[in-house]
Amino acid sequence: MPHILIVEDETIIRSALRRLLERNQYQVSEAGSVQEAQERFTIPTFDLIVSDLRLPGAPGTELIKLGQGTPVLIMTSYASLRSAVDSMKMGAVDYIAKPFDHDEMLQAVARILRDRQSAPAAAETASSKPATGNGKASVDNSNSEIGIIGSCPPMQDLYSKIRKVAPTDSNVLIQGESGTGKELVARALHNLSKRAKAPMISVNCAAIPESLIESELFGHEKGAFTGASAGRAGLVEAADGGTLFLDEIGELPLEAQARLLRVLQEGEIRRVGSVQSQKVDVRLIAATHRDLKSLAKIGQFREDLYYRLHVIALKLPALRERGADVNEIANAFLARQSARINRTDLKFAADAEQAIRHYSWPGNVRELENAVERAVILSESPEISADLLGIDIELSDLEDDEFIGLPPQTGGNASNSSHEPTEDLSLEDYFQHFVLEHQDHMTETELARKLGVSRKCLWERRQRLGIPRRKTGVASES
Repeated sequence: MPHILIVEDETIIRSALRRLLERNQYQVSEAGSVQEAQERFTIPTFDLIVSDLRLPGAPGTELIKLGQGTPVLIMTSYASLRSAVDSMKMGAVDYIAKPFDHDEMLQAVARILRDRQSAPAAAETASSKPATGNGKASVDNSNSEIGIIGSCPPMQDLYSKIRKVAPTDSNVLIQGESGTGKELVARALHNLSKRAKAPMISVNCAAIPESLIESELFGHEKGAFTGASAGRAGLVEAADGGTLFLDEIGELPLEAQARLLRVLQEGEIRRVGSVQSQKVDVRLIAATHRDLKSLAKIGQFREDLYYRLHVIALKLPALRERGADVNEIANAFLARQSARINRTDLKFAADAEQAIRHYSWPGNVRELENAVERAVILSESPEISADLLGIDIELSDLEDDEFIGLPPQTGGNASNSSHEPTEDLSLEDYFQHFVLEHQDHMTETELARKLGVSRKCLWERRQRLGIPRRKTGVASES
């Protein structure tokens, strides 16, 4: 079980963070200052140190030296963001801005521990790699430097594009459903770029209130608005020399979009309330699960900004489109979660492997990770059964392949409806119309049989077309 040291002088924050980490199977120790941490613990023995930047006495950056290689995650407020970036230059592995949400903290902790665990293995692999006849090391064709699991053809194509795009300074737009791992792609682009030693500043545009987003991104001068008691650098300025990753850029207000366009066109920013501009050197990587081109057509996203962002577009496939990758990823999550609770005997039962492979995973990799974590925690035997995953799938219906490819059946309610689709509708129009027309009085199995598909196929099409499953008015299928 990973052992984490929290160094934070505010008791409420320290206690809340401790409870959060302990609930997620981490062993936690805590201190209120660097001096207290030195007196009570042998600092290099920890797997990770999470420390506030500003502490009584010595600052949190002192722990970088005292940890002797132990990764240090710095916590800081937006007001001292420039200091956080400076601390990364001093050797901190990453920073997280306060206030942070629980998922953000857990993802950062998991990523840092994963990277620390994989580093020795990567070094060992590199040192044991045989040399070629001309004295040069053999070429490694793996994806270890990218840090993403999966080898299906769409992902191999993505890896190839990442390697080509990363060394350039071109803007990149990453598209994909929520939970597909867009930030992992952004980090790979940054880590393989010439800016890798400079900071990568990540911003979730949907998480910042609209009234604050311009100030957060571009900074403000003292007195620019009520409550602006001091001037402050923004996140774009903090990313100077490095990479700015704007997640969910489709949520950015139009006013902020205009300011961002100036950054891309002129390479300069102007703080809110300032008349002076200043130059910045930032590479922009943006991500979204929305169709920006369609938003531009209806005036909800600036068309000129869309084309500035769309220099290079990378499409992340949904998990249901990645074939056997889903089981490979699930096993990686299983190994990680097992290590957290010191279990080495856990494995997926055959029905769990089948459920993982056939479920459509509408929440993508994030949903898969949560399902595996749940199963590991609840498992009382070495074999993890399908029911522990907590997903909405009926294994008895996975063998209904005899229905696939059959024409939709007629008769009964379907043929007698006066609202039956006309023959000029597309197949997807027909499917959507039929499901919406009949799901109030037919079970999922009956719908699938009438449409000539398996229940798995019915579920996948529901997800793709955004048709919610009705929970009321339908007979039980038990």
